[in-house]
Amino acid sequence: MSKISIEPLNDVPENLASLLLEADPSKKIVNGYLARADKFVVNLNEQQIGIICLIETRPETIEIVNIAILKKQRNQGIGGQLLQFAIDWAKKQKYHIIEIGTGSTSFAQLYLYQKYGFRPIYIDRDFFIKNYSQEIIENGLVLKDMIRLRQYLV
Repeated sequence: MSKISIEPLNDVPENLASLLLEADPSKKIVNGYLARADKFVVNLNEQQIGIICLIETRPETIEIVNIAILKKQRNQGIGGQLLQFAIDWAKKQKYHIIEIGTGSTSFAQLYLYQKYGFRPIYIDRDFFIKNYSQEIIENGLVLKDMIRLRQYLV
């Protein structure tokens, strides 16, 4: 029987740091939020398989800035469990809004986030062109825009 646990994380070990960069290939951006993020590790049978990072962006608002799971553990419901954990944690911390952003070509992520109650609020046009030095190809398309999603917690 597989046992999942989600625990707070202070220091990010190298294996999880490289996983964060899979979800967000900009080391500069990841390093920019890592020190101030609330970080949680996902363990499966005591093995670290994922990470989620949240930062307060405005009073009463928290954003999931990175969520990443090892490739071999994807599509098993773990991402959904991690999202639900973040939503529940944010409620306990008295946040009123939780947000997340993803690429306009990130079809599976857009589906998952909406399945867990996030709603699109706006498109950050050319976000990936302006903030990343390398072109990102996802699902056969050049990634240009960030879709921002929000969920009200109260």
